[in-house]
Amino acid sequence: MKRFRAMFRKEVNQVRADRRLAFSLIVPPLLQVLLFGFALDVEVNELRIGVVDPSRSAESRELVASITSNPVFQLRGYYASIHELEDDLNRGRLDVGLVIPVDFAKDRVRERSVRVQLILNAVNANTATISEGYVRALISAYNAQVTGVPGKVQDGPLTADVTFLYNPGLVTSWYIVTGVFGVLLVLNASIVAVAAMIKEKETGTVEQLLMTPASSTEVIAAKMAPLFILLLGMATVVIVVAKAVFDVPMRGNIALLASAAALCLLTGIALGTLLSTVSASAQQAQLLALFINPPMATLSGALTPIEAMPKWLQPVTLINPIRHFGEISRGILVKGAGLAELYPNFLALTGFAFILLAISVWRFRKQLT
Repeated sequence: MKRFRAMFRKEVNQVRADRRLAFSLIVPPLLQVLLFGFALDVEVNELRIGVVDPSRSAESRELVASITSNPVFQLRGYYASIHELEDDLNRGRLDVGLVIPVDFAKDRVRERSVRVQLILNAVNANTATISEGYVRALISAYNAQVTGVPGKVQDGPLTADVTFLYNPGLVTSWYIVTGVFGVLLVLNASIVAVAAMIKEKETGTVEQLLMTPASSTEVIAAKMAPLFILLLGMATVVIVVAKAVFDVPMRGNIALLASAAALCLLTGIALGTLLSTVSASAQQAQLLALFINPPMATLSGALTPIEAMPKWLQPVTLINPIRHFGEISRGILVKGAGLAELYPNFLALTGFAFILLAISVWRFRKQLT
């Protein structure tokens, strides 16, 4: 026991001296449990709804008010045509579209049955199903108010014809697979890059690079190129599996998707290289990756919709490259969108890749001097 106590005190002193280790054992788990608790929520709130109302009557405005008075929905505006409404649904600016017929007021006065059209962005099948349930419940409440019958009235004067855009079969795997695609690209690229760079550092070959005429940019590029080619092969396999196993549609330009995947891989490789430059060992690099990678995956919208996250947390996802690639992959594969709709996400990915690459080269240059 004396020998054990002596060794125990020695290990305790060693842990106390390593402040990074103590920090990584306390702060990251605390932040991650808070983050997971807020972000991993399937309950959808603040759904963005747009309205096409050719009736322009008091009765139609009463219907819109009865729906948007519920805090679940946020009225984003009125549209002149269904085409404009569907365009904003395609661009991700709306979650729900409500189309009111032109004879809505006349039919209401004559106590005829009226049908409104409900258009849902069904890329995320779970969100679309929840949205449909919310709207149907509100229409039922509206029918109860109109008829004076207490409780829920399903077959009342107002009914809804539901159209699911992009995913009429409500296949959940389409949303999951296209979101996890970006997680695999960034996280695998960062892990492979940090392992390759740390191996150089631990074997002492980084110092030998000082003796070569190559610049730090050339060294980084030479180390990244093979990893980039290898990971592009992984991305190709993921696309093939997504189509062959999960039957994810390929409605857009695959070359455009490949360009986004390349930017995503460059971002992941640059992130891994950056982590290796601020780590003295593989253990430190793994702890840093554990601190960064799970929050990136959680805040990407790959598994749960960003709309379900707290409002104060949603802007944070804009600095997450995985979120932007997820919107690109879903837009191209499921919606058939092009560069005109997805250019903000492409610009964001390009910015992440080049900024992280520049910082990685700068940090690596500092190591060589």
